[in-house]
Amino acid sequence: MNIILTTPMKNKLILNVLFAITLFSFVVYAQEKKDALTPPAAKIIPKADTVFNDIRTDNYFWIRDKENPDVIEYLKSENTYTDVVMKSTEALQESLYNEMLSRIKETDVNVPYREGDYFYYTRTEKGKQYPFYCRKKNNLNAPEEIYLDQNELGKQYSYFRFGETTISPDGKFVAYSADTSGHENFILFVKNMNDGSLLNDRVDDVVSVVWAMDNATIFYSTRDSAWRPYRVFRHHLGSNVANDELLVEETDPLYSLDISRSESDEYIFASAGASDANEWMYLSAKNPEGKFSIIFPREHGHEYSVSHNGDNFYFLTNKNAKTFKLVAAPVSDPSEKNWREVIPSRTDVTLEGVDFFAHHFVAFEREKGVQKVRVTNFKTNATHYIAFAEPVYSVFQNVNRVFETNVYRFSYQSLVTPNSIYDYNLDTKEKTLLKQQEVIGGYDQTQYQSERIYATAADGKQIPISLVYKKGITINSNTPLHLYGYGSYGSVTYPTFSSNRLSLLNRGFIFAIAHIRGSGDMGREWYDDGKLLNKRNTFTDFISCAEYLIEKKYTSKEHLTIEGGSAGGLLMGAVTNMRPDLFKAVLAQVPFVDVMNTMLDASLPLTTGEYLEWGNPNEKIAYEYMKSYCPYTNVMPQLYPNLLVKVGLNDPRVGYWEGTKFAAKIRSMKTDINTVLVKINMGSGHGGSSGRYDRLKEVAFDYAYILMQQGIVP
Repeated sequence: MNIILTTPMKNKLILNVLFAITLFSFVVYAQEKKDALTPPAAKIIPKADTVFNDIRTDNYFWIRDKENPDVIEYLKSENTYTDVVMKSTEALQESLYNEMLSRIKETDVNVPYREGDYFYYTRTEKGKQYPFYCRKKNNLNAPEEIYLDQNELGKQYSYFRFGETTISPDGKFVAYSADTSGHENFILFVKNMNDGSLLNDRVDDVVSVVWAMDNATIFYSTRDSAWRPYRVFRHHLGSNVANDELLVEETDPLYSLDISRSESDEYIFASAGASDANEWMYLSAKNPEGKFSIIFPREHGHEYSVSHNGDNFYFLTNKNAKTFKLVAAPVSDPSEKNWREVIPSRTDVTLEGVDFFAHHFVAFEREKGVQKVRVTNFKTNATHYIAFAEPVYSVFQNVNRVFETNVYRFSYQSLVTPNSIYDYNLDTKEKTLLKQQEVIGGYDQTQYQSERIYATAADGKQIPISLVYKKGITINSNTPLHLYGYGSYGSVTYPTFSSNRLSLLNRGFIFAIAHIRGSGDMGREWYDDGKLLNKRNTFTDFISCAEYLIEKKYTSKEHLTIEGGSAGGLLMGAVTNMRPDLFKAVLAQVPFVDVMNTMLDASLPLTTGEYLEWGNPNEKIAYEYMKSYCPYTNVMPQLYPNLLVKVGLNDPRVGYWEGTKFAAKIRSMKTDINTVLVKINMGSGHGGSSGRYDRLKEVAFDYAYILMQQGIVP
């Protein structure tokens, strides 16, 4: 039967079809929108492990396999969800980026330093991600030579970072290493700076590089499969790298090898170091064909480093000196019987490092958390300290490549003072400011206030907290406060300046640093009291700092955000489990949160070398203690704060899966409606993006997240 449709019937049919299509499209859109607003749910594939009759089940172990397409799809779904949640901040992110960029002098030149016949410096150009490496011969009015253009070398890569850049003593060659993935697999190249040619001397997976004084011999170290520097080779320019001579091989997985040249240029040092012991070897830098000789054999608990001047080696050592001392001994026989004490050990002062010159040495000390810089004249033994005006500050050695000099270059900054480069006359005590970081648009440091306060820990220890804020803000329970912490490896959390941070301070934030145990912020004892079986002090100190800030009405639980990265990410995970009620939001950067699985897997990079920091979980007492604080292990059904976890797919130090699994587990167990976000950088490693503009965008994203948690979104 034929059906004939009249025009009205045709129109009605068309309308019905259009309506059906529209309805279907709306349903699909609504479902897609609902899916986008729904957090990803990682599939559960239980994997059980038994240690000491203790069964641990990891439901998300499968996320570790990035060769699995399902893993990549899951990571992409996490990024998509984060993008959806953060979409309302896009305008804020753009505003923050432009705001922070506007403070930076995009075309700039750093302070040149002298090395051999040249003045070396780097400079940046507006719009370029990376610096140019330049030099001028004999004087600063000479023509500029660009010997490395990182922008040109890295233009075909989404990630490009230099590792080593070291100049041969005659200034003819530059040896440089580059990583193009974020995985820290650095490839060594040698360039002839006279004609611009690259030599065929290319070595994969190089860590450190040193020139001998003959300008034709290079010493370099390489890693093993667990990412541990373990071999030192000698290479002659122009020879086949396959024939390079292996000079030192470190077989103890607790130790890593490094290679360096003395400030005097007399010796090449190879040093094997664990977190509680060292062993140094030396050979002549002027006769590099020899073999390395051991100075002191390794001894459990003996940490030392070596410098050289004249007929003596100088040792910074903790032998019978917990806070370290400086001793000298003749190169001909440096054994302990010949030690001469130069700076004694003091219970209240930690000796952190020493720089040597022909006629002086400069020692860095720390007393009650404050740095002091001590200058000593070799000839007269006269000693003085460099004077600094602010009560709390940070000072660092700058580039000093001239041994025969009485001028010492250092950099100085504080929470309110931009980075400042000084030349200091070691004899006259005259300090010359060469350059201070310029904050474009004007910056008046008198408009900002820094201070140091102290929280009381559970065991009565006084924990320093550094604060900075804009003068005139109202400080009460409604004040937004961002608290940063690290607290591991004896690493110092320096109070330094950040022009980016002004974007928070100018919006009424207080920025705070918790100088907790496990760090070196208060000296060596501070570190020892926050590692191994004392590690929980790190976390409880941070909690005490947060509680104190709330108690003294610098902020409140509703306005306190916290941040830490890497081992500081472990801190974030631990305190989030222990006291989730204290924090509005947590920003965990590349967090080391899967402590048990990582430390039980010796095949992972860096694991075995970490036994002296966290403990060896193959020993029961360490296993049980680490399990008691491991963030991933201790996720439980409870109310959690808002959480942003950031990881890098190519991170060789903290696997991307650690933070990703941590977030997935919290999502599956939490009893609140707060958001858990994961942002994966699919093309970088531990330090995030390599380009300066890309890094700035990452900071803008982080700040937008923090501001969103405080309800500060346009």
